[in-house]
Amino acid sequence: MMNSAEVTMVRIYLTEGEGQLSSLLKRLHDWEKIRGVTVFRGISGYGESGVFHGTNVLDLSMDLPIVVEFFDEPAKVETILEHLNTFINPGHIVTWQANVNK
Repeated sequence: MMNSAEVTMVRIYLTEGEGQLSSLLKRLHDWEKIRGVTVFRGISGYGESGVFHGTNVLDLSMDLPIVVEFFDEPAKVETILEHLNTFINPGHIVTWQANVNK
C-alpha cells in the first residue's frame, strides 16, 4: 500500500485585470512558505458577475481568468486561508481534502 499524507488542496480564482496575482504569489512564497504553487492562465471564463473574459487569436487580452493552486498540511492551510480571506473576494477560494504520496 502506498504511503501517503493528508493535505488540503486550495484553488483560487482570479482575473488578470484585478492585479492580485503578484501580491498573492509573494505572500504564499515569502510569508506563508507554501512548498509549491501552480498558476494556470485560462483562455476564457466568467464568474459571479456574468462578465465574460476571453480571447481569440486577434486579441491579446490582459483580463483572462487565472487559477492559483497549492496544497499543504491541513492546519497550515487553515491559517493561510484566514489571511487570504482578508483580500480575496468571497466565493473565489475552493478547498478539498486529498492525499499526497510520500
